[in-house]
Amino acid sequence: MRSLSLLLAARMLPVAALATAGWAWTSGPYAPAEDRPAVAAEPKAAAVTEAEAAYDKPPAPCGVLKSGAVEELVPGADRDGKELRLTDPERRRTCSWSALEGYDYRWLDIGYDLRDSTAAARSAYAARTGGAAESVDGLGEQAAVVMKLSEKDGQQSREAKLVARSGNAVVTVTYNGSDFQSESAPKADTIRDGAVRAARAAVEALPEPG
Repeated sequence: MRSLSLLLAARMLPVAALATAGWAWTSGPYAPAEDRPAVAAEPKAAAVTEAEAAYDKPPAPCGVLKSGAVEELVPGADRDGKELRLTDPERRRTCSWSALEGYDYRWLDIGYDLRDSTAAARSAYAARTGGAAESVDGLGEQAAVVMKLSEKDGQQSREAKLVARSGNAVVTVTYNGSDFQSESAPKADTIRDGAVRAARAAVEALPEPG
C-alpha cells in the first residue's frame, strides 16, 4: 500500500505542477504584463459608465460553488477550497480545489479579475482566449474554452481553460484531471462540461453592478 501511495504521489506531481503553472501564467502573478491589472501606482482609467455594468469588487470565489457541485467536480476536495492570497482582493481573487479520490485526480480553480473599464476587460478576454478557443453560448457577454490533452511519463492529463466576460469582470476557470489507474485522461466532455458548470456559477455570483 505504501508503494502504491508513493507511485500515485509521484504521478500527481506533474499534474499538480501543470495546474499551478497554468494559473500562474494565465491568471496569476506571471501573466503577461498586458494581461495583468494596472498596479496601484498607475493612474486609473476614467470611470466606466453605468451602461458598461461596472462591478466594484469580485465575490468571494471559494463560496460560489454549492457543496454538491464541489463534490461532483472535485470528489474528495475540501468544500471550502483554498483562496490564493497573491493578488489585490479588491480587484482580483482566485480559489482552488484539488483532490485525489481513489485513482482519480481533479483540480479546479475559479478566478475573478476586475478591470477599470469594459474595454480593458474585452482586451484581457481576447488575450486569454486566443484563436484556438471555442465559443460558449449563454455565459456572460463573451465566453470561450480551450481544451488541452497532455502526457508526461505515460500519464495523460486533460484540461479545460474557460474565460468569460461580463461588463468589466473577467472570469477564468481552469479544470483538469487524470486517472492514475488507467493512465488515461477523463473524457473531453467531462472536463469541458465541468468547466462550463463552474464558470456559470462564477458569473451568476457577480454582485450587482456598482
